[in-house]
Amino acid sequence: MTDTPPRPLEQRIADTRARFAADMDVWVATGGAAGPHLVPLSYDWDGASFVVSTLPGSATARNIAENGQVRLAFGPTRDVVMVEGTARPVPAAEVDGGVADAYAAHTDWDPRKQREEYAWFRITPLRIQAWREADELRGRDLMKQGAWLAG
Repeated sequence: MTDTPPRPLEQRIADTRARFAADMDVWVATGGAAGPHLVPLSYDWDGASFVVSTLPGSATARNIAENGQVRLAFGPTRDVVMVEGTARPVPAAEVDGGVADAYAAHTDWDPRKQREEYAWFRITPLRIQAWREADELRGRDLMKQGAWLAG
């Protein structure tokens, strides 16, 4: 445990937004009839939602099609951000309209250049939590029902 005091809400939100902008990979958890599935994926954050891309036949894509529920995990266990959200396919017009270009620029990888065709999904956060250690478990909610909390 560190000797630093717990971060106030405003600092946790700022740190979380900075992580979303700087990181490029995330653990994505989904569930469906075949059971739970966890996979690392690259992502782009536009300030309101995440865009991920995966093979259309993957367990992740099938689970999203089945129920649209996802959970994202960022960072190490002693500086974690958890996001619960909903996922939906990104329409081809949006992919062609700049979503794929922004994704490729952020992740330094372009699914459009792969042999197989990739599916694209937009994840909208509904709940966001962030904590470093046990002393930050209280107040870990940063977003509820899709709205950032105010300090």
